[in-house]
Amino acid sequence: MGTDDPVRLYYSRKTLDILHKYGPGPRVHFHLGLFPGGYRPPTNVPQDLLRRRITEAQEAIVEYAARSWGAYERPPRRLLDIGCGLGGGSLYWAQEHGAYVTGLTIAPEHIPIVREFAGRAGVSRQVVPILRDVHDLREQKAYDAAYANESSGYTDRARLFEVVAEALLPGGWFGIQEHFLCEPQWRGFIDRYYRTRLGTRKEYLSAAEAAGFELVRDEDVTDGVAEFWTQSTAWNTAELERLQAGGEAVGGWSRERLRESTRTQSRLLALWRDHAVETRLLCFRLRG
Repeated sequence: MGTDDPVRLYYSRKTLDILHKYGPGPRVHFHLGLFPGGYRPPTNVPQDLLRRRITEAQEAIVEYAARSWGAYERPPRRLLDIGCGLGGGSLYWAQEHGAYVTGLTIAPEHIPIVREFAGRAGVSRQVVPILRDVHDLREQKAYDAAYANESSGYTDRARLFEVVAEALLPGGWFGIQEHFLCEPQWRGFIDRYYRTRLGTRKEYLSAAEAAGFELVRDEDVTDGVAEFWTQSTAWNTAELERLQAGGEAVGGWSRERLRESTRTQSRLLALWRDHAVETRLLCFRLRG
């Protein structure tokens, strides 16, 4: 992971943007959220309400995944959070399930922010952010669970499952929230937007099996998360109106950036509704 790594630069530069749109914390997420049951709330509402809806939906999908994966019945004692970002997921697992969490990030700017948020949440001793690329992980039998929320798309999938298999105790589980390509012609468009390399469900299952995992849960939540794009686009519109009224730009949220983001997210909404891309919650268990 060099200083000019494009993914590292992407996340470093988005720090203020993430805090402005998905803050104020201490649990700040940067991933899609869940609007279950086809719920489509109106968007002609104040910007603060849009932000609250977005962040509540992000929390909802994390909680839904944890319940689906059995974390309430058997809470993980030590958990590896791969691509922890600003620590929203790490803090969730520590606060709600009592886990001791190691959060991996490739953005050095995120380390002090995660520490600050962990202190505000009262889990400083439970959440430890580390500057490390998951491909370079060398721990063995150190965790009973691992978690990757929209971060596995940045990885070499074979290597990802290999290092996680080494890091988990026998019988440990690996939970993934990720987007999967169903229509390959959209790969370039989506990969450019996310700075990522999305894969297919088949690719993940093959890599997992080769590393000694078995699939125990596979849930398609595409319909429940598609609404997130609508609410996110509405926030963009409200932010643009704020700037046009004389408000100060925060981070990279310029007028042109907001217009571009709105155009892109309108296309993404259509792709999610058409299932050209699917968001799935996968849970694998290490054999043994």
